[in-house]
Order: sequence, then structure tokens, then C-alpha cells
Amino acid sequence: MKPAGTILKTNADTTAGGGTEGLLLGMVAVAIFSLTLPATRVAVADLDPVFVGLGRGLVAALFALGYLFASRAPLPARREWRQLAFVAAGVVVGFPLFSALAMRDLPATHGGVMLAVLPLATAMAGAAYARERPSTTFWLLSVAGASAVAAFALREGGGQLQSADFLLVAAVVCAATGYAVGARLTARLGGVAVISWALVLTVPLLVIPVALAWPDTATPSVEAWIGFAYVSLASQFLGFIPWYRGLALGGIARVSQLQLAQPFLTIFASAWLLGEGLDPVTIGFAVLVVIFVALSQRAFVQR
Repeated sequence: MKPAGTILKTNADTTAGGGTEGLLLGMVAVAIFSLTLPATRVAVADLDPVFVGLGRGLVAALFALGYLFASRAPLPARREWRQLAFVAAGVVVGFPLFSALAMRDLPATHGGVMLAVLPLATAMAGAAYARERPSTTFWLLSVAGASAVAAFALREGGGQLQSADFLLVAAVVCAATGYAVGARLTARLGGVAVISWALVLTVPLLVIPVALAWPDTATPSVEAWIGFAYVSLASQFLGFIPWYRGLALGGIARVSQLQLAQPFLTIFASAWLLGEGLDPVTIGFAVLVVIFVALSQRAFVQR
């Protein structure tokens, strides 16, 4: 999963040393997040997608609590709790659940191409949330990027959209909304604190569905548990630490561009770890979507 606030531009100056360190930390974070779909694919092979999608939030919440206590993070204000609820609904519940359900039926390489449009969707959600007016160029690039993703999904589905494709679209919408709101909170609470409070907020809601989907420990493979552990610890929490530190040191506008490599890392990791097919058409669609996303990030947005 990609973190909140990644598509916002900034003019903050950074030192050369801090900028280099920020880029390195950003690269580490992107590498961590790029393995989310392959790890999810491995986990749902033997585990209930509901358990994987929602259970990862419960596990991550334990680490989030530890962070909040260790850092002595202040309680959010009342209005910030409402915003945290949107973040939690998007990135702790919606995205993990829908992507886990989708990975039950689709290859992780497919998901990597579909989710390549996420930064663009986040920009759209951010503009709507901030009541900004995106430029005509931005909207044209948005339509082009979405069309490329739809064309890829239709090709993979033999001319039809699969139900799992709609789950991935729902995952994108949830994540984009959560990230857009979370980006605003990050300036006040700090990035790691935002995801930590969002995780803690969802604990009472996740306990019952996770308990109902609890697996028979004699059935799932070791690989499935490793995949679940990865998305719980790395994707849902630990990856945010180098990411937000990297954004602070290297600048949001500069470090966030590293996200453009994430779809390719996901595709190659899926081929290497899962043995999924790696064909030129899949790579070509990924390149096309990433180009549209990169251009859209440079498009003018008028307030």
C-alpha cells in the first residue's frame, strides 16, 4: 500500500545530505510497499481474504500503540478524530480488504498495473477535498490513465471486466480518499502518528470480523502465514516510518516521484517470487499508465 500525502507538491528546501538520505529512505519504503500485492496473493491462497485484509490492521495496531506510547504522541483534537475515521476507513479497512479479495482471483502482476493509477486518483481526491480546480490538462491525463487501465483489464478478462477488477477499483477509491485526508492531517500530527491513530481507531471494529474469519491453524501453509505477517508488519505500519522520514528529509515533490517505480517492482517481484507470467504487453501497459501519472503530477492545479 502507498502512504498518505505522496502526491502533494512542496517548495521546501533540503540540504544535499538530507536530500540523498531522504531519497534512500524513500527507495526503501517503495520497495517495502511494492511487495504488498505479492505477499497478499500468497496469504489468500490459504487464508480467508477477510482475515488477511482486516487482520493485518489488528496486528499493525499493536505496533502502532507501541509507537504512540514511546513517542508520547498527544491525543488528536475532536475534529481530527473525524478525519482519522476517513483515513482508517480508506487505508486500514477498505484498501486492505478489497485488495485481498481481488488477489484471491487475480495475479499480483495484474493488480500492479491496476494500482499504478493510484497516485493520479489520490490527486483527484485531494483536489476535491481541498476544493481545488484541476487544470484541463490534468483531467485529460486522468481520463487517459483510467482508459489505459480499463483497456488492460478488458484485455486480461477476454473483453470483459472481472468482478475482481471492480474490487481493485474500490481499493483505489478507498486508498485515494484516505490518503487525501491523511495528507492534511500529516502537517499537524506527523505521518507515522496519522497511520498509528487510524490503526488504533479501527481495533474495536475489526475484532469480531477477524475472529469470525480466524483460520484453522493446521490448514494454512507456512508461506501463507509469512505473507500475512509481511502485510501486517511491513505494509501496514513499518514501511511508513522510512517513507515519512524520507519525505521530510528529501522533500515531498522529489521523493514522491519514486512511487513511479512501484508498479514495476510489483510486477517483477510477482514474476520472481510467485512465478507469474511476465509478458511485454503487461509491462507496456504499466509504462503507459506510469507516463500518464507522471505527467498528471506536473499538471497545474488552480485553487
